[in-house]
Amino acid sequence: MSNKQIGKRIRELREIQEETRETFAEKVGISSKFLYEIETGKKGFSADTLCNISKALSVSCDYIMLGEESVYPNSEKIICFLETLRPSQRSQIRIILQKLSDLCDTD
Repeated sequence: MSNKQIGKRIRELREIQEETRETFAEKVGISSKFLYEIETGKKGFSADTLCNISKALSVSCDYIMLGEESVYPNSEKIICFLETLRPSQRSQIRIILQKLSDLCDTD
């Protein structure tokens, strides 16, 4: 997974949707210069930016990064949501998930 391949996928999907670089960058919340650098493989980007790009393109994060769809199609929605939480909130969710897992193991 190289930055050039990832950028090429993003550019191709953006162009299929007939979005200009400027309007798409605004939709994603980044500058058009930064989008250009992503699309040409000159720069990487954060998980937040990945989530915003995948939402704007209506594809999974896996597709953007790997060129293939996720085995768990809703997992990127969960990851994007978790990225927006404060560390203390993530910690609480981890505890809840562990308790749910423990309950499932008792059957």
